[in-house]
Amino acid sequence: MSLERTLTVRVERISRQTPEILAFELVHPWGRPLPAYEAGAHIDVHMPGGFSRQYSLARAPGMPGASDASRYVIGVKRETGSRGGSASMHERVREGDLLPISAPRNTFPLREEATHHLLLAGGIGMTPLLAMAQALAARGARFTLCVFARGEEHLAFAGALRDPALAPHLRLHLDQGDASSRIDLRALLADREQGTHLYVCGPGGFMQAVREAAAHWPEDALHAEYFAAPTDASTAAGLPFTLKLAQRGITVPVAADQTAVDALHEVGIDIPVSCQQGLCGTCVVEGDGEGAEHRDFCLTGSERRHKVALCCSRAKGTELVLQL
Repeated sequence: MSLERTLTVRVERISRQTPEILAFELVHPWGRPLPAYEAGAHIDVHMPGGFSRQYSLARAPGMPGASDASRYVIGVKRETGSRGGSASMHERVREGDLLPISAPRNTFPLREEATHHLLLAGGIGMTPLLAMAQALAARGARFTLCVFARGEEHLAFAGALRDPALAPHLRLHLDQGDASSRIDLRALLADREQGTHLYVCGPGGFMQAVREAAAHWPEDALHAEYFAAPTDASTAAGLPFTLKLAQRGITVPVAADQTAVDALHEVGIDIPVSCQQGLCGTCVVEGDGEGAEHRDFCLTGSERRHKVALCCSRAKGTELVLQL
């Protein structure tokens, strides 16, 4: 499988945010600007031990303390049940180290059509939403940032949250805090103001709770970024089908136990991949989305009509047309 072209960054600073979360500030080794990005973007980080993980950029570009695109900031939570990625970042990466990363990619952008942005952040899921809140505050947009954490000691990027520009928009829910300040998700999401878009990121249980509370919201007004595929995500192989590549004028068979990406790779057609769970959007291509059995977690309902995530999706019938 191919990966997107990487660039090398230097770890300029590591700071502890909570007992479980470290923040990493990444800069160009020679002081050059890094590729530009928009709030909500993430990067792939290739770390010691051969691991590669996606991390959201936790600061809006152009924030005080850094010139535009001069540094990236990510937050990494040490996961007790991880496959090694977070452990590698916490135990093996030090200030001054060089790390290969991808250019920023954004499958979780702010929606320009929204008149109000409701940002719901659970734990380390605050990283992309903090950048979004900073960007929205800078342009004077209407937004509310709701941050959910176990307690004060588990609140990452607390300093950034104390920014006076965010204070009027911030609601803080602490499980171990004053009961009167806790947020009732069902009450919060019961009525949707026209033009409001909802953005959510956090652990699986938090994501599921938000989705259930917002089940009546229009699909295209709810935007989510997952750290991992939900436990109830479909992993069934399915039936064999054929990919019809419209631009090339050829067909490629996909076996029952094979992904579309694997099938294309076998015939020499290179599709970049990263997470291979339908989370990051690296393998998304234009195609007949109406004919796809979508299994991704990165495309909206409207995007699924004309796009397909090839690492996980299959055909509804015997053929799936792609603009390749």
